[in-house]
Amino acid sequence: MDVIKVAFFVLVFPGFLFQFMMAAVLEWMDRKLYARMQNRVGPLYTGQGGFLQPVADLVKLFAKEDLTPYAADKLMFALMPLVSLAAVCASGLLVPLWVIQPYTSFPGDIIVDAYLLAIPSFALFLAGWFSSSPFSLIGASRVLTQMFAYEVPFFLALLTPAVIAGSWQIATIMAFPWWEGPWWSVLLRAIGQTMALGVAITCLQAKLERVPFDIPEAETEVVAGPLTEYSGKKYGIFRLQKNILMYTGAALVAAVFLPSFPMVKLFGEFAGPVFAGLWLLVKTLFVVGILSVIRASFGRIRIDQIVVFSWKYLAPLSLLQFLVVLVLKAQGVVHP
Repeated sequence: MDVIKVAFFVLVFPGFLFQFMMAAVLEWMDRKLYARMQNRVGPLYTGQGGFLQPVADLVKLFAKEDLTPYAADKLMFALMPLVSLAAVCASGLLVPLWVIQPYTSFPGDIIVDAYLLAIPSFALFLAGWFSSSPFSLIGASRVLTQMFAYEVPFFLALLTPAVIAGSWQIATIMAFPWWEGPWWSVLLRAIGQTMALGVAITCLQAKLERVPFDIPEAETEVVAGPLTEYSGKKYGIFRLQKNILMYTGAALVAAVFLPSFPMVKLFGEFAGPVFAGLWLLVKTLFVVGILSVIRASFGRIRIDQIVVFSWKYLAPLSLLQFLVVLVLKAQGVVHP
């Protein structure tokens, strides 16, 4: 019976099937918002309002011919899409959709989740490196350069709510009573959270390689960057991985930065976890909406500009707010 429960947890909910469904919904929402902000319609014909267009795109890719370049390392070329998909799916299992997460909730899971979210970038770099294409190699070098720029600020931003809550466990951070305590304590916590949230969302946009941080796969410069030589099923897996990464990254940011409520106390032992999960999904939709606004509001920047922006602004800001939170924590100011 335990084996069946674990298999259901990994493969169905909140595992791969649920993550696939959320990825499709979020991609549809992202494309619709992006189109509306550009006075376009977006997905329209496949399903009601184009709702099934992301699924249709994946089905089309999986039905296409799967080619491998003659000069590519065939093993690594085929392995990297699976590695990146496995990493983001494992990351999604660590984000609790209810108050108590079985199997995967443990002290320090936020650190593990941050590392799992970094693996797809490494896999993308290796995919381009082993493709043996000039465009892929240039895109791969840009992936690694950009990763060194945003990863440290993103990690420091995630540590801020962990320090305030006094725990490295995502479920405990979610359950922290941010609204309790003196008004000045709540205000200071809110300021620290807001600064860290801004850094985290900006870094998540770069991690997803979306405008204005889509330098590695700039089609006007390097075709599709590290994915230039990919087609068919392998390219479809990479696309699915990126959509699930948008869900898992947005869900993690929503879980640790945006406020939660004591749903079990409000709605009881049975309905409370359900409402907690629904509230997390609403917050995830909000984060994806912000990512869509950023995507529609800016143009692509150069690779040197993202490095300068990250180390001149994001890193000092994330380090400053983290040090401020540490000092306030040591003085007992941020306690509820």
